[in-house]
Amino acid sequence: MINTDTLPATKTRLVNPQKLARVWLTLIAGPVLILLSMLAASIFYGIVTQGDVAAIPGLVAASTPYQLVVVLILLFFIQRWAMLRDGLTWQSIGWGKVEGLPTVRELLIGGVPGAVLGLLYVFVLAPGLARVQSSLGDFVPAGEILTTLGSSLLPFFIANVLLAPVVEENVYRGYALTRLFGRFSQPVAILISCAFFGLLHWAGGFWYILLTGLLAGGLFAGLFTARRSLLAPFAAHLALNVVEFLYTWLAM
Repeated sequence: MINTDTLPATKTRLVNPQKLARVWLTLIAGPVLILLSMLAASIFYGIVTQGDVAAIPGLVAASTPYQLVVVLILLFFIQRWAMLRDGLTWQSIGWGKVEGLPTVRELLIGGVPGAVLGLLYVFVLAPGLARVQSSLGDFVPAGEILTTLGSSLLPFFIANVLLAPVVEENVYRGYALTRLFGRFSQPVAILISCAFFGLLHWAGGFWYILLTGLLAGGLFAGLFTARRSLLAPFAAHLALNVVEFLYTWLAM
């Protein structure tokens, strides 16, 4: 069972600077790893194609699902290292049965709004995102996210459904947000967590960063803060990503 006294409601004791530095390192690790993976893929395909500049961008984009699998695995080990250095356990960051509350209820509390957000994304937000990218501009062409992620469905399933809900909730809610509550006010801590969660998705474009950071990140952080457990935000994240995967699969 989770001892809810170890999870923050409004504030906790201050986190020392060394531990806070590990939080910043863990938060920035995801976006940096994605950048490094894209650079590595560019170098690899540059060698394979003997410098075919026209072919490299398409090959790098097509390998994105594979890159995500590698990035999430590396991010898991970075977060695990930070946890061990801080003396944290899985239970202390929010995993486990919540005392006095049925696990199924917690999963439903998170899963239902996660699925609703997923459907909202498929039918409203994704088309709106493409229109905004077309009209206002972005560093990613409109509609490229679907094509890129759907290029290899098996690694995309592994990354988006099997790994992301666990790894990203560990990093951005369970570990980082818990630590940030010990240094900042609750609204500021949530805002920082959402900002870095959005930056994790920077390869999708500026407007996609805002979308994931504010809506998805806000939902997951709100569930974690309200429920004081990772079960609800994990269920929400999983439901959202399952809907996104099914949509991508059917669309491709």
